[in-house]
Amino acid sequence: MSQELLLPRSDGTLAQYRTGPPSDFVPPAEPLRSRIAYSAAHVVCDPLAHYNPLSDTCLDWDATLAYRHYLWSLGLAVAEAMDTAQRGMGLDWITSQELIRRSLREARASGGRIACGAGTDHLVPGANVTLDKVERAYEEQCSFVEGEGGRVILMASRALARCAASSDDYARVYSRILLQVSQPVILHWLGDMFDPQLAGYWGTNNLDQAMDVCLGIIHEHASRIDGIKISLLDHEREIHMRRQLPKGVRMYTGDDFNYDLLIRGDEHGYSDALLGIFDAIAPAASAALQALDAGDSERYTQILQPTVALSRHIFQTPTYAYKTGIVFLAYLNGHQKHFRMVGGLESARSIAHFAELFTLADQAGLLLDPELAAERMRRVLALAGIT
Repeated sequence: MSQELLLPRSDGTLAQYRTGPPSDFVPPAEPLRSRIAYSAAHVVCDPLAHYNPLSDTCLDWDATLAYRHYLWSLGLAVAEAMDTAQRGMGLDWITSQELIRRSLREARASGGRIACGAGTDHLVPGANVTLDKVERAYEEQCSFVEGEGGRVILMASRALARCAASSDDYARVYSRILLQVSQPVILHWLGDMFDPQLAGYWGTNNLDQAMDVCLGIIHEHASRIDGIKISLLDHEREIHMRRQLPKGVRMYTGDDFNYDLLIRGDEHGYSDALLGIFDAIAPAASAALQALDAGDSERYTQILQPTVALSRHIFQTPTYAYKTGIVFLAYLNGHQKHFRMVGGLESARSIAHFAELFTLADQAGLLLDPELAAERMRRVLALAGIT
């Protein structure tokens, strides 16, 4: 049933909005074939735990793991303990280890595909950090993930960005780690719009030169690399890099602005996906990939294109606050009982931002139960004095 709400707009005024019908997205009857699609999954905090939200991490394990099962039911793979899970923004390494351990166990039981983030976030960047310490930190986390039976996503390192003196230092660190892994990893190049502390990654602020450094490492260690995820929000640069990858190394798009075009591809190839937005648009992403499997690119575009405006809104500047929108939509859709986040990050966006998110999600058919979503939106509006 259609719902009517009074929503705030960015100019400070209020306007009536009426919801449309949800889309009839259905889970796949068989595994997705044409693309590998990882959804970087969010975590659900425990709102009843007595803790300091600015320094401690307490998760609702049942709700967190249930969401992974939901993603698997839609044919998507899970990228675990990544930045979408607030890694480096509230999710510490100790809790990440438990999250990885539990998620791998659930993946084995259900047959779900999963890969897990390994980085250096337990090593605080500072003047005393050395390349040796960065290497040992990477080794510790990679060893943990592989020791639990998981595949590694080799995350970008704030500590390495802080202490590396040149591109050669990146080549040294990555070469040492790649020579030790037991199965091919997914590299992770996260732009500084996602994490300002990663500015100048690969030893230079020139992105063309940085890409050359990264490609050099990939070509040298191609047999140990499954693919690379890049999140630069620059589709032309991603396509340029994609065409230079060695045979057998995948490009996993992390471009939350242009994923529809990059996944569809062109006459020279396509990108697979490792995306935070796939957490929020999982039913549409699954349906679009099912259409692609069936050879229906028109249907693929018809489903996925309306989600792009929603994604661009969720990932608007400051981009790193996108996690708030991801969790808010999970709350609207009934995947968790509350809108609280690790680190108190539910406060990272304005009420007008949430109202526009609600509207765009509705227009993309992603309010799975408009009546429930409207009821929960009204609760949030009431907290802002809008009744």
